[in-house]
Formats: sequence, structure tokens, C-alpha cells
Amino acid sequence: MKLAVVGSINMDMTVTAERIPLKGETLRGDSLHYIPGGKGANQAVAMAKLGAKVEMFGCVGDDANGTRLLENFKKVGVETGHIKVLEGVPTGIAMITVGENDNTIIVVPGANGKVDRDYIDRIKEELKTFDMVVLQQEIPLDTVYYVVDFCYDNQIPVVLNPAPASNVPLEVIEKVTYVTPNEHEAVLIFGEEYSTEDLLREYPEKLIITQGSRGVITCLKNGEILSVPARKANVADTTGAGDTLNGAFALQRAKGADMETALRYANVAASLSTEKFGAQSGMPMAQEVEEELEKLGGRA
Repeated sequence: MKLAVVGSINMDMTVTAERIPLKGETLRGDSLHYIPGGKGANQAVAMAKLGAKVEMFGCVGDDANGTRLLENFKKVGVETGHIKVLEGVPTGIAMITVGENDNTIIVVPGANGKVDRDYIDRIKEELKTFDMVVLQQEIPLDTVYYVVDFCYDNQIPVVLNPAPASNVPLEVIEKVTYVTPNEHEAVLIFGEEYSTEDLLREYPEKLIITQGSRGVITCLKNGEILSVPARKANVADTTGAGDTLNGAFALQRAKGADMETALRYANVAASLSTEKFGAQSGMPMAQEVEEELEKLGGRA
């Protein structure tokens, strides 16, 4: 079983502070860290740490950040053979402020903006060899939709994490296997005229809405609403928790787990990831998730 991630590769510049500053306010920070990140890269690393065979597809610049990010992928077991190194283009950067167990993020795309149709055309045949493709929206949206169309035409299952938030066309939603917005992203895509339950019933076992500290919710094919509460965590840093959930969910579904099992596993993995600092460094290994599930009696 092989999983592919087509998406962003960033260096996270993370500042910790007592709290996140208000508009127009200057605060003294506690520390500055340079940490491998990017939603795509985070999801690939999450899956690799959970034991998946996974390859990352995307672009980095020919700079120190790009070199370090490629080295990090190799260290955690993510394949990088098709990542393009672009001359004279900076690697993507995310500027993150962490405070009061929450974060704000500004992303400068850099090389991620060069993950275009031409790049996808060069990796199409390779993508056909994967059991599932995972996508996010830190690369050009035109590219994301192009990959969705290709995977749909070739019957390759797709997980679309529609973040950063955008108004994803409903025809794209119809073509993906799973779409995993948070509550804000769901409103942007589907509007406010439907209740959450009505919306979930419109897309059973396709639409999975993440609810932060409240967990995750979906609708099973029998019409039952499945709400999986979040595990209580000693939160240190929420950066990358959503990416961990997406990666863990994709892996479990690719392995054949039913929806409830996959979401409970993903929920526990995501909560464990918040208990350590750093998006990728905090991501759990498979054994940690399995041990925690055992403590919880198999339930999150």
C-alpha cells in the first residue's frame, strides 16, 4: 500500500509568546524556532510516522531551507524522488505565532506556487501507482483541481483537506472521495443555509467536519450521524494537529478501516500531536496511538 501527498513544503518560523498579540500590538516573544512544515509535508510526515509508505510531491527552492526540508523527509522515511528543486526560487515559509495553546499562521508560498499543471503532467504516471492521494490548498488551486480531475478519471481515491479556506466548487467536492473541512471552511464551501446534520447527510462518508477541541463529525451511509469527541490532551502546541488527523485518517481508510475506526484513530493521533512542541516533531508514532487507544478501550 502506497500513499501520495501532493502539496506544500514549508519552513515554519515559529515564535512562542505568552499570548497571540492583538491588532496593532507589539509583544515580546519567548523563543524563535525553524521547524519543517507545510500542510502537505506535515500530512506526509504524519503518515510516515504512523508506519505508511508515503511519497511527497511538490517543490522547494535551491536554498538552505529546501536542503534541510529534503533531509528531514529522508530522516522520517518520506520518499522524495519527485520533489522538484527550483533554481532561484525561495522555499515556502510559514510565520507562526504560538500563545495560550493556540496559533496564528501567515504563509508565503515561494516554491509551492510553482507546483503547476506542467509539474503534475510530469508525475501523472507515477500517481497512478498509488492507493490514495492526499491534497490540501497551499499550492495553486488550479493545480489541486487538476489533480482531483486526474485522480477521478483514473479511479484513485482522494482526500481533500480544503485548507487554507476557499470556496471549493461543488463539482470538485463530488469528485473527491473524502473532504475534511473545519467548521469555518465548511461554511465557506457550502454556505450557512443548511444545518450541519443536513449537510453531512447530503455527503455520507464523504464529508468529515473537524471541530477542534470538540472532535470530528460525519454521517455514515445508513444515515446515522457519527460524532467522535476529542480526547482530552495536555496541550502544548496545536500546530499540525489538523494535518495529523488528515494523515492518520487517510492511512486508516487506505488500510481498509471502517469510518468510525478511522476517525477514532485519527482523533487520538491528532490529540497526541498537540502535547509536544512543533508540527512534525509532536506527531505520534503508531505504537503511541495504539497504546492510547488501548487505554481508552479502543474509543477516543
